[in-house]
Amino acid sequence: MKALVLCGGLGTRLGALTADTPKPLLPIEGRPLLAYTLAWLARNGVRDVAINLHFLGDRIAAAEGDGASHGVRITYAREARLLGTAGTVRALAPFFGDEDALVVYGDLLLDEDLVAMRAHHRACGAAGTLMLHRRAGSNSIVAIDAATRITAFLERPREGEGAVLAARGDTWVNSGVAILSAALRARIPERVPCDLPRDVYAPLVAEERLHGWALRGYRCAIDSPARYEEARRAVREGRVRV
Repeated sequence: MKALVLCGGLGTRLGALTADTPKPLLPIEGRPLLAYTLAWLARNGVRDVAINLHFLGDRIAAAEGDGASHGVRITYAREARLLGTAGTVRALAPFFGDEDALVVYGDLLLDEDLVAMRAHHRACGAAGTLMLHRRAGSNSIVAIDAATRITAFLERPREGEGAVLAARGDTWVNSGVAILSAALRARIPERVPCDLPRDVYAPLVAEERLHGWALRGYRCAIDSPARYEEARRAVREGRVRV
């Protein structure tokens, strides 16, 4: 399985921390965030990794090179205009071929069993499998049934919609990690920018077999200074393998 790590974003929610540093290169106990992601992928048997670049992309490429130091092979995809999470996946169709594609948001610090997640994806015969976790107040609310099939996906729900979804079954939120089949990727709309939650998951949940994988390990989305400090503490305290 090949992977895409989405690293093109501007990181504006982190303020001065990312004014002249791309978010994937934010230091965490002496190593850039992206280095942890690449090492995590290698530990889980992923060897070929694509990274999209936009904001200060040359610095990312200079820092990580060909990926050999982490046990992976990196292919860089430079975007003069951001294509969106789904748009980047669509543009990398030749890289993925007919294989499943693992998509990982580049602002995540992770320690989760990808081998088990992929086994679940295959056992379910899923078109796509989304890593899910529980959290109040998310922009992406997900409902799954007893067989882990996603029965509803609300992207940026209006006031009151979350409560309606909760009444229909167990509710989760999107974690920013997904395994996508070639058949599902072929259904990505040809608009730019194109977003995975808004333009793929939400509109196709009733038609495609989307399944959920409940997070069992560690995940931290570094989308605020407070979350950045949490990620640093997690590494210091040994809650994340390094």
